[in-house]
Amino acid sequence: MGKRVAVYAGSFDPLTVGHLDIIERGRKIFDEVVVAVGSNPAKRYLLDTEDRVKILEKAVTDMEQVRVARFDGLLVDFCRQIGARVIIRGLRAVKDFEFEFQTGLANRDMAPGVETVFLIPAPRCIFISSSLVKEIFLNGGDIRSYVPAVSHEVLLTVRDRLLRQHGRL
Repeated sequence: MGKRVAVYAGSFDPLTVGHLDIIERGRKIFDEVVVAVGSNPAKRYLLDTEDRVKILEKAVTDMEQVRVARFDGLLVDFCRQIGARVIIRGLRAVKDFEFEFQTGLANRDMAPGVETVFLIPAPRCIFISSSLVKEIFLNGGDIRSYVPAVSHEVLLTVRDRLLRQHGRL
């Protein structure tokens, strides 16, 4: 039996403590977790892909068997390229389930050898989402308990540009 490689993919815009919870728990189950930073042309991001990758690399630097990669295109194609047989997804609430279930079924249809595994976050993280963090941040709220220090630092360095971009400065 080969190495059990899993992919945890997302936009991580910004990286939250909920994401780190899933990464930490995933690495206890699998031999390697590849945190894959994707871009969706239909989405409007606070941070560019390079910043999101750098934040993740710093946040997981002390986590053995975790690496960060960037990908474009279909997640199942990326999984095939790196030899991953599992996609990790976090489920916070019933609201997440329908989308994740449909995506998991489509991924299974396109790549029958790649399974989707759902992890439920720690209770302290269940309500945290990147969207919530962005809304709090763009309205001047304190996000430090929702993001790792490296996310907070990078967001502060680009705050004025982000506020102008979102019509709030």
